[in-house]
Amino acid sequence: MSTIKRHEQILEILITEKEATVSRLSEELGVSGKTIREDLEKLEKKGLLRRFHGGAALANEGFAGLFPDSLPNSKNEDAKAQAARRGLELVNTGEVIALDGGSTTLAMAKLLDNIPITVVTNDLFIIGELVKKDKVRLVVPGGYRNRNQLINENFASIISNMNIQKAFISATGIHEEYGLTVFTQAIVGQKRAIMQAAAECYCVADHTKFNQCALLTFAKPEELTAIVTDPGLPGETVQRYTARGIQLIR
Repeated sequence: MSTIKRHEQILEILITEKEATVSRLSEELGVSGKTIREDLEKLEKKGLLRRFHGGAALANEGFAGLFPDSLPNSKNEDAKAQAARRGLELVNTGEVIALDGGSTTLAMAKLLDNIPITVVTNDLFIIGELVKKDKVRLVVPGGYRNRNQLINENFASIISNMNIQKAFISATGIHEEYGLTVFTQAIVGQKRAIMQAAAECYCVADHTKFNQCALLTFAKPEELTAIVTDPGLPGETVQRYTARGIQLIR
């Protein structure tokens, strides 16, 4: 098992159970206690967990629910709806857009008017929303199910042939040092492929995602056209990002 996959599984256990002992993690992952302690030390340095004698606990309770099995994350719904509405203001009739999987992009799908537009997505909840809208042309690259998304090994080659005007991606955390981050390796490649295929790329996230860091970085904020968020983002944070030339749309 790779280090990244092991770290994913450690965080999954902590998100589900809030804390776990070294012996419990060692048995579950089939590696030595020494390896687990080294893993915990690395994850603690990233601020993802806090160690205690003989084990570790999740550093941020807000991470709970970030590995959903059947339902999208329903926290901060008002802020997500505000960010989603702002993102939809960038969408024009007749365009080809991509909606990455996520709770805020799902809010965009729910709020999207039934208009002639092409939407590319592999998110099962977004697909469920858009099939109800007969004027929306839905394009699904397909693949095997991984929680709420379809993962396709050929996703990059498939999507690279599409004329996507605007892509809207999600992130578990947005951090000045670590950039845009997620917990799951399987979706990193698809996020990168969406970004590379689109003429414009926006991260749509509510203000609580800022100053948060998940396990894996998939992009730097400077790679985006802009970050779309809600008015709850503190002015100090806005100033720090705009000083780096990162456009924020609130």
